[in-house]
Amino acid sequence: MALISAKTILTSLSLFHITLAFFFFTNPESIADQALVYVLGEAMGMPQTTAFNTPTPTTSFLSIALLVLGLSDILSLSMPEEIWLVHYWGSQTPLRVILFSILTIFTFLTSGSSKRGGGRMSHPVAPSGLGLAAGGGWGGLRNRVFFTFAFFEMLSWFWVWVTLREEAGRFTQRKRRRSSAAAERY
Repeated sequence: MALISAKTILTSLSLFHITLAFFFFTNPESIADQALVYVLGEAMGMPQTTAFNTPTPTTSFLSIALLVLGLSDILSLSMPEEIWLVHYWGSQTPLRVILFSILTIFTFLTSGSSKRGGGRMSHPVAPSGLGLAAGGGWGGLRNRVFFTFAFFEMLSWFWVWVTLREEAGRFTQRKRRRSSAAAERY
């Protein structure tokens, strides 16, 4: 049995997205200045970005996208348990794990941290990556904030996936017991 239920984890993740939406809309610099973002970015050799210094139309769009994502995820938990546990999140969670895993790996490989300067234990080199421009296109995703977000989303969704699989198994066992008990009565 899991220590924390899937519904609790999904609710917390949804509220986290809504909170991020608020901060991206009002003060995106507070997210970029977090100690966790700094430490993880330094450890992985991610470049710091100045794109989050002031609210921009891009951060406003990001905040609206995160708000819609958080609200839709939290509203999905109001459906009947069989629908959200087995059908909806059973297909959404593996997709999100794969997506954020790919984004995390992509960000790491294109940030230049895969190209080491000195020895094996030297600090990662400034971004040069796979030939992507630092500012445009996909290269704009090569920064500490995006890497930290993608990394923690990957970890969170993997946790949800493992917990959901366990709870879905228990749910189907309960459902089978109920249906066999009902069949015995008639």
